[in-house]
Amino acid sequence: MKNHNYFVYILASDSGTLYIGATSNLEKRIEEHKQWVFEWFSKKYNCFKLVYMDQTSDITAAIEREKQLKNWNRKKKELLIASMNPTWEDLSQKW
Repeated sequence: MKNHNYFVYILASDSGTLYIGATSNLEKRIEEHKQWVFEWFSKKYNCFKLVYMDQTSDITAAIEREKQLKNWNRKKKELLIASMNPTWEDLSQKW
């Protein structure tokens, strides 16, 4: 059986709006957000900076984590992002 990786990620806009998602192909999904391939929340609010990501091999865990983060208040999300990415740089720029 092939191992798969799943990602939970947070995108931010320059104005501070946050978008949370999950995917099995992070690089492709981030590129779709940046090119606004779909009419998503991220396009409406210009969320394109990858500021947080978490990886797992369990799709159920990824979906549960996405739901958990979506239910967090803003401050808790900001603290999570700052714990891994204190300057809120676009992590996809390293690819």
